[in-house]
Amino acid sequence: MRNRLPLIALAGLALLAGMWAGLNRLGWALPPLRPAAHGPLMISGFLGTVISLERVVAFRRRWTYAAPVLTSAGAILLLLGAPDPVYRGSIALGSLVLLMAFAVAYYQHYGLKAEWAAATMIVGVASWLVGNGLWWAGRSLSQVTPWWIGFLILTIAGERLELARVLLLNRISRITFVLSAGLFLGGLVFSLVTFSAGLQVSGAGLIALGAWLLYFDVARRTIRQAGLTRFIAACLLPGYVWLIVAGAFWMLWPSYFAGGPFYDAMLHTILLGFVFSMIFGHEPIIVPAILGTPMIYRPVFYVHLVLLHLSLILRVAGDLTVTPPIRMWGGLLNVIALLIFMGNTILAVRSRKNGA
Repeated sequence: MRNRLPLIALAGLALLAGMWAGLNRLGWALPPLRPAAHGPLMISGFLGTVISLERVVAFRRRWTYAAPVLTSAGAILLLLGAPDPVYRGSIALGSLVLLMAFAVAYYQHYGLKAEWAAATMIVGVASWLVGNGLWWAGRSLSQVTPWWIGFLILTIAGERLELARVLLLNRISRITFVLSAGLFLGGLVFSLVTFSAGLQVSGAGLIALGAWLLYFDVARRTIRQAGLTRFIAACLLPGYVWLIVAGAFWMLWPSYFAGGPFYDAMLHTILLGFVFSMIFGHEPIIVPAILGTPMIYRPVFYVHLVLLHLSLILRVAGDLTVTPPIRMWGGLLNVIALLIFMGNTILAVRSRKNGA
């Protein structure tokens, strides 16, 4: 566990720096970080490192630790002002190692058989690698970001499909999942030729995936339970709604996917509304897996969950009405929600260690 602590600390540093850069972009008067640092720090520096670390712990192969080492190193190199090809290359190599780790694990478990949940996660990591390759080659962040989002969405969707097995899904439900994920991925590929049209196709895929998860996920049943089980479901279900909303935005405004308030709404309905809501829900599972120690669920967890969604509603309202002060305050409250989340996580782990 001790060899994971430096990686966890670096991921936390990337998260803090990414939030700082995000407040800069919103217009808050803070000392600036490198231009365009917000997205890479949040997606690859923090989320990429945490997801890589969580998976390599499960893979139990020492060489796979190169993935989170390389992605966290890329984030630090970005902050230190290294040349673009250096830190981008480090992150790209980290995603390549993670893809290799997934492929090896898949082959050892399933051989050449089709296992849709694991295959979806592999395609998600491949999307991250494609995005990192495009970024390394000098493509703009607006062209790269859909592929990074593909990494997060397909990885999470694959994990939820794996957990949905308890519902004994029938053939039709599995086919509709594959078609939904395929529609989203096909749009990403199409965007390399015709960006706006490809984005609209991916938006339709987001709507289909969100609807599938909302209908088939076990959270629909577990929301009726109590304690941690209900909290996890309370994180997942609104996340799926945000995914549907994001898909609608992608279909309506593909030409705005380059900057400005509509672009902000198109990204953060996914990255905050869906992705971080999923992180909040999976945190009680991920943290013990990485740290090797249990953590105590507390009802106070609902504070950061409710604040995240309310502040995101405020932020999106500011985006859609083109009202910068509302957008700025929504973004600031987003950051406060994430800081409370970090604080609650640390307190929950420390309480367990102290025997509370």
